[in-house]
Amino acid sequence: MQVWDPDRYAKHARFVSDLGSGVVELLAPQPGERVLDVGCGDGALTEKLVAAGCRVVAIDASPEQVRAARHRGLDARVADVTALGFDTEFDAVFSNAVLHWIREPDAALAAIRRALLPGGRLVAELGGDGCVASIREAFGEVLASRGIDAEDLNPWYFPTAEEYGERLDASGFDVDSIRLFPRPTPLPSDVTDWLETFAQPYLAGVPNVDRPAVLNEMRERLDPVLRTPEGGWVADYVRLRFAATRRNREP
Repeated sequence: MQVWDPDRYAKHARFVSDLGSGVVELLAPQPGERVLDVGCGDGALTEKLVAAGCRVVAIDASPEQVRAARHRGLDARVADVTALGFDTEFDAVFSNAVLHWIREPDAALAAIRRALLPGGRLVAELGGDGCVASIREAFGEVLASRGIDAEDLNPWYFPTAEEYGERLDASGFDVDSIRLFPRPTPLPSDVTDWLETFAQPYLAGVPNVDRPAVLNEMRERLDPVLRTPEGGWVADYVRLRFAATRRNREP
């Protein structure tokens, strides 16, 4: 299970919202628009939408992150993106670094489409095909040595542009733009901090007593791949960024 601690997130994962500015630019939010922020986290990017003059409802599955977003004065609510309770209410839906956590992408897209007004737009970025491949490969090896199939614990869905474009089309969206691109991402701290922040489902597959050893083995395997000569760490991120428009007719 993945649990988000706002303090840990702010310390080890602030780059997620910092690097989301390009998604906000693609959205091009307009004053007065009603926007749904899907997966708002602690609300750092949501604030940019509010500052642009939008009327924003922010949702996240994490009660802890929703509390942090509310502390920023945002209209933040705990909700599951696959079961949104909105019906033709929003001019736009915005999402950054969230949809790759949803293992039922079609259900999520159907719920998002229902939330949008006809002609409303969906602008999002998620992890794409090849994202953190080195980390996933290392988990495969480290857990296999303990008789565990890492794929059974994989919490992520990293699609190709073609695959996700087809899902959008089948869900009633016209794809305006979609691209897959590598984005090597410098980490603010040790790679083990990244693992404990983002890869909890993998770590939950081993007994508590074994987790320090698993983290050490992961670090050793990733050192020659992701560590810079200066001693920093760079994760091998790949991003999928797209803009789509809700068609008026039903899919």
